[in-house]
Amino acid sequence: MGNKIKFIDRLRLGFAVSVAKTVTLIVRSLRLGAASVLPGSIARRIEPRILELLSQQVKNGVILIAGTNGKTTTALLLCTILERKGYRVAHNSTGANLENGLMTTLLDSTNLLGTLDVDYAILEVDENIVPRVLKPLQPRIILCLNLFRDQLDRYGEVDTISKRWTKVISTLPAETVVIPNADDPTLSNLGQQLPQRVLFFGLNEPANYLEAIPHAVDSIYCPKCGHSLDYKGVYLSHLGDFTCPQCGFTKSKPTLESSEWSQILVGLYNKYNTLAAATAAIELGVDEATIRDTINNFQAAFGRAEDLVINGKRVRILLSKNPVGTNETIRVVTQSTDKTTLLVLNDRTPDGTDVSWIWDVDTEKLVERGGTLVVSGDRLYDMALRLRYSQKSLESNINLIVEEDLRQAIATALEHTPDNETLHILPTYSAMLEVREVLTGRKIL
Repeated sequence: MGNKIKFIDRLRLGFAVSVAKTVTLIVRSLRLGAASVLPGSIARRIEPRILELLSQQVKNGVILIAGTNGKTTTALLLCTILERKGYRVAHNSTGANLENGLMTTLLDSTNLLGTLDVDYAILEVDENIVPRVLKPLQPRIILCLNLFRDQLDRYGEVDTISKRWTKVISTLPAETVVIPNADDPTLSNLGQQLPQRVLFFGLNEPANYLEAIPHAVDSIYCPKCGHSLDYKGVYLSHLGDFTCPQCGFTKSKPTLESSEWSQILVGLYNKYNTLAAATAAIELGVDEATIRDTINNFQAAFGRAEDLVINGKRVRILLSKNPVGTNETIRVVTQSTDKTTLLVLNDRTPDGTDVSWIWDVDTEKLVERGGTLVVSGDRLYDMALRLRYSQKSLESNINLIVEEDLRQAIATALEHTPDNETLHILPTYSAMLEVREVLTGRKIL
């Protein structure tokens, strides 16, 4: 943290930074995008060690946030807490969480000489690249949010990723603090194996148990011995209160009592994000009053339970990019009295090209409640078919509208939304960016 850089490294770094900033200026001036990835890619070609050279200048350390769901919201909440205490924070707020995106984030806070002047760097990191970036980043804190199946065409099973994480994290300095999700058996086990200081976050609220374990559950077997876990109850997917009757493995004890912490964001999944950020903030020495006040006044990250007002009507965007996340956004929708939902399914690189995951989603719950379901996106007919198969009979009381043109689909969904209700939009990642561009008239990336 805050280490000095050798003179020759400083020269190479300064040149790389100058080129990267020139590229950023050109891209943004020509309105070609936000330049959230390209500058880092170019800078790394000039100085391959740029991630290491920049991260070691962060005064109080790097905070790495990894997991399948919740990274952006958790990172933004923690960033907001620290900024309210007057700290300068570098943060990949656009969600560019691969290596080039991380470099670009740090470059944005660097002067032309390659000097980085920030107190903290909060970096959300794609779960698959965690092993590659831990050594150069040398994070002070690692938040491990959850591991679910996501983008099956790109990633392996969750236990494979967890084993890779454990192997690399265990080689980090002893002073590294790791904060895993106690309710995730795989991550709870990870934390119990590490030699570093480990804090856990999780829920202790039986009133929020699901009625049954979802059929899209990812990991209900003991990560130690492989025996089926006994669940007292689950909160979402395989996250819950568990023990192994075979070897005695059990859920780790969370640092914070979850029932004592409120949340302003919708969805139980956001309670996990709140607890993760709060646990990290307390570890960094932030007072509880500031943390609680920030939580109670927090604005959602774009596309993550983000509320907008369009043509006088309320719109809520709920990113839905994998089975677990989509089941949770459907839970939010079905717990409301609103009866119009727009689902937008894309299969581009940021989404994952394999959309078979929609058959693991409990769309039956969405269909059972009735109302208007508008479908759009690159794979709209796949989603329409999934919804049709969710009907118990052809006499179902849903009004299913299939619209290829996204702009028209949004307009149609708004037309079917009464003035006193909210239109819920459930898009995949690239679809979310398109939806926001239509609704707000501007691009995010």
